[in-house]
Amino acid sequence: MQNETSSQPPGGIDYVAFEEAAEFKELKKRQRSFVFPLSIFFLVWYGAYIVVAAYAHDFMATPVFGNINVGLLLGMGQFVTTFAITMWYVSYANRRLDPLANDLRVQLTKADQA
Repeated sequence: MQNETSSQPPGGIDYVAFEEAAEFKELKKRQRSFVFPLSIFFLVWYGAYIVVAAYAHDFMATPVFGNINVGLLLGMGQFVTTFAITMWYVSYANRRLDPLANDLRVQLTKADQA
């Protein structure tokens, strides 16, 4: 049974203090500085596609070649954008987030074993 007056948290790691560490704050900052702008970009791009599809029927029906029209190309562009953002994020995370996250994981492992 844990001593009620002990300042040591259960499990041996003070997660609240860990969240206040400069390294953890840097990890959150890096992740958010990538994710939030790209999320906003994609939502605006997606919303614009919906609005144009709803109100600019003639524009969306404009033939580009054969039976392919502007609406189909913009719709396929949604998929391309999704995959491109995903690949960009994976690359960014591998280079900028994972090394810092691994360092933090090592710190937590050492603290847990202490």
